[in-house]
Amino acid sequence: MVNKIYKKENEITSMVDAMSKKDIHAFKKQVKECAEKIELVKQEIGKVILGQDKLIETILRAFISNGHILLEGVPGIGKTVLARTLADVINCKFGRVQFTPDLLPSDITGIVSYSEKKGFEVIKGPIFCNLLLADEINRAPPKVQSALLEAMQERSVTIGKETHALPGPFLVIATQNPLETLGTYPLPEAQLDRFIFKVNVTYPDLKNELVIMEKNLNTSELKDFKLTQLLTPKDLIDIANLAKKVYVHPAIKEYMAKVVEATRQPYKYNLIHAEVMDVGASPRASINIYTSSKAQALIRGRHYVLPEDVSTVSMEVLRHRMILNFKAKINRTTTDEAINDIMDKVSLF
Repeated sequence: MVNKIYKKENEITSMVDAMSKKDIHAFKKQVKECAEKIELVKQEIGKVILGQDKLIETILRAFISNGHILLEGVPGIGKTVLARTLADVINCKFGRVQFTPDLLPSDITGIVSYSEKKGFEVIKGPIFCNLLLADEINRAPPKVQSALLEAMQERSVTIGKETHALPGPFLVIATQNPLETLGTYPLPEAQLDRFIFKVNVTYPDLKNELVIMEKNLNTSELKDFKLTQLLTPKDLIDIANLAKKVYVHPAIKEYMAKVVEATRQPYKYNLIHAEVMDVGASPRASINIYTSSKAQALIRGRHYVLPEDVSTVSMEVLRHRMILNFKAKINRTTTDEAINDIMDKVSLF
């Protein structure tokens, strides 16, 4: 039923200001070429990061959606190596901040320094890059975490009395350890909402772990993998702009809105886990599902969004935006289970 919607020429023609057939053909060709480039990037990163194909695709989707991503997983499963590998393959400037309890906001953003010869000058911090790895972000106090808010939302940083624009594209990959609680601080809700996705990074399977063991014996540094630079920051900006043109049928838009509404009004949709759902997702969740569904369609080589794209991105968009009450702990209900309940009950038509 849904596929038939997109086969109608009149629906496709209306997607971008009544494009001519020639323009539509060119648009489809661009989408296909972008999808092929992205697949090559995934394969190149896969030379280093094994068994994490879904995670690699999610990070690329975040980049295309112009959003930031929060990775949660135990130490030693390749979160930091993945960020460095991505920066090399897409040829962008990489920055890294190790969050610690004694970290200061100026350690991230930069400072105004004075010397007799130069006078006052701005020394920019590591945040002035294309891809910033905020390692173990929950180890720094809230004041330091909030230093990222302006950068993540406005793509700019204020140092002293001056505001400086960050280079584009700009992506924050933040990591946190779910096991240790000593010396950690919970992320403020306002900052969590700035992340387009939250991903639970899992262990590789047995087959890939055996390959990882062998590769680690023969390679000690990232340069040993001889990675090929396949994209540039400008290419990523062009791909992101192309993703904005991907067509979304009105029925799919309403489906996205219903999914988010179900997090706020669970009883309206007769959800099994309605009693444990306390606070729903903000309107930013709707925006993120909309933009990331377009990016997912582009990655799949389509110029239109399908319900399966919405299902693919909804878990990662909603996971950190929903708050469950005390009954969830008693019933051992997880946020992922509540979201799966939503996706099962909310229908397209």
